[in-house]
Amino acid sequence: MAIDLDLQIATSFEPLPDEQQFALWVRTAVQEPGEAELTIRLVDREESRRLNSRYRGKEAATNVLSFPAELPEGVDLPLLGDIVICAPLVAEEAAAQGKSLEAHWAHLTLHGILHLLGYDHQQEAETQAMEALEVELLDSLGYRNPYG
Repeated sequence: MAIDLDLQIATSFEPLPDEQQFALWVRTAVQEPGEAELTIRLVDREESRRLNSRYRGKEAATNVLSFPAELPEGVDLPLLGDIVICAPLVAEEAAAQGKSLEAHWAHLTLHGILHLLGYDHQQEAETQAMEALEVELLDSLGYRNPYG
């Protein structure tokens, strides 16, 4: 699979995963032969809050936002869309949940990409299917179940 990953670092927060780690997580989530293009933007709380407010009507930072590509009919590009991850929130959540920082980055990256691929968690059945796939993908990478 050919991955065209645009990694945008718009935060001074450290440490951050490197581009190779993100590319591995993208390949693991996508699992389809062919090409995939997406942007992963790493941000601070304020940008996350602004985006969450504008697109979801929620006045707080959030760990990950997904923006699936909306291509016009007839345009056939391998563009998946964009995900935005709030770096300081990832670190806080990992510490609060007793998870390794790397495992939580992997989980949220996979979670965001699955949203780009059409998975959701609005209904109980969707939630169960999405979480089961996340657990399976994380296990394939050597990370433990984030829900267990």
